[in-house]
Amino acid sequence: MTTTHPAPPDVWALELRGLRREFGDKIAVDDVDLRVPPGAFYGLVGPNGAGKTTALSMAVGLLRPTAGTAYVQGIDVWADPVGAKQRLGVLPDGLALPERLTGGELLTYWGRFRSLPRDVVAARTAELLRVLELEEAEELGTLVGEYSTGMRKKIGLATALLHAPRVLVLDEPYEAVDPVSARVLTRILRRFTEGGGSVVISSHVMAMVEQLCDRVAIVVRGAVVADGTLDEVRRGSSLDDRFVELAGGADAVEEELTWIGG
Repeated sequence: MTTTHPAPPDVWALELRGLRREFGDKIAVDDVDLRVPPGAFYGLVGPNGAGKTTALSMAVGLLRPTAGTAYVQGIDVWADPVGAKQRLGVLPDGLALPERLTGGELLTYWGRFRSLPRDVVAARTAELLRVLELEEAEELGTLVGEYSTGMRKKIGLATALLHAPRVLVLDEPYEAVDPVSARVLTRILRRFTEGGGSVVISSHVMAMVEQLCDRVAIVVRGAVVADGTLDEVRRGSSLDDRFVELAGGADAVEEELTWIGG
């Protein structure tokens, strides 16, 4: 395993220590250690079923680990969940949202649930709907249940940003998002990191990770097999080639299905 960490800051934005999750006899996450510096744009990549979503779910307090723990700005996610989640913004995989609310109603409810002042919630809701191009849907009274997949991703990101967290953990945030909306999301996330916030995303799109992220980890079969700056992990090749090298499986296509194209 190749593991390269930067010089430690006073407090890591997100730190996973010996994180492990077992489902019966299956080890989904195998003693994962990761450290995300403040201001980093960090990509987590791996094959389907590699354990990325499970690891992130444990990191943000949605799934209890079999062993190990996670820290957000030095706060133990499981020992002090309220303190950790005040600093966290999360877009989980398969985000379930109230179907019978408009986007604005959802954000208003979410802000009040987090005990934000009403005027702050109103101002941030209006700004998020405008920046994320959901204003028209709100004016038409479109319910979240009628949103497209891309619109649901955007309103999910809005709920993650509403309380002004310092660490964002986003599972496949660009999935089903059109190119124009993707550019808007990128501008928002870059502004977030430029302001000292940290972003952790999981993705299957290597080109996007190369474009966005300054640090990356590759997860295979529940374990981190490479971690460091983008250049350290790529080792002179593309991230896609490095991913295939570490994850394996591509060569089998050359040996199987010989009847295709014959």
